[in-house]
Amino acid sequence: MSETSTPGHSRRLTKAHKLSIAGVATLGAAALAFSLVPAGAAETETVVAAAPVAWSKVVDGAQTQAVQEHLTVQQVVADKQAKVAKDAAKAKAEADAKKDREQKEAASRSAARTPVFANNLDGWIKEALFIMKKEGIPGTYAGIHKNIMRESSGNPMAINNWDINAQNGIPSKGLLQVIAPTFKAYHVKGTKFDQYDPVANIVAACNYAADRYGSMDNVNSAY
Repeated sequence: MSETSTPGHSRRLTKAHKLSIAGVATLGAAALAFSLVPAGAAETETVVAAAPVAWSKVVDGAQTQAVQEHLTVQQVVADKQAKVAKDAAKAKAEADAKKDREQKEAASRSAARTPVFANNLDGWIKEALFIMKKEGIPGTYAGIHKNIMRESSGNPMAINNWDINAQNGIPSKGLLQVIAPTFKAYHVKGTKFDQYDPVANIVAACNYAADRYGSMDNVNSAY
């Protein structure tokens, strides 16, 4: 049954009436916002003008998320680079340590294989032969000993001050009477650079004899 209204009396608002009034108020606010936009403005501008606060929040939120994502990516890249650098440094340190150990072990093995030679003519010849074998220089104990006895009688400090070499200022010195230019040219690395050193003198002289005569064993006179 429908209700009839009585003149002069207010009718109680129903729920439907309340919603209707709220809708009118909302439309009025939207119309007011729309009326504030200049005539001819684009539709997008109208929407932005109608809800500036909401749009600002969306934009700020997107920018914040983008910055956060960018920073996260940068951090990941930085962490990877730091790990690569750390791994490289660790690998280098391990390689250097391994190389150092190997060198020390090789030196230790070499020292263990090197015999101890007596500090006399017999020991000097044997030590010279030991070095000559490693360097590929031919010669025998007998051949070296024979020439030493002829040249210096086994005296490592022997010097010739009277022959043509002495007159030219380059006297023959040592066990096998080697002159300075020959010693310098045929000196073997690892021996002392000293004409009077018995082992260095023998090795240099044998190196020279091998180059000129094939071996010290083939020398039977002044050379």
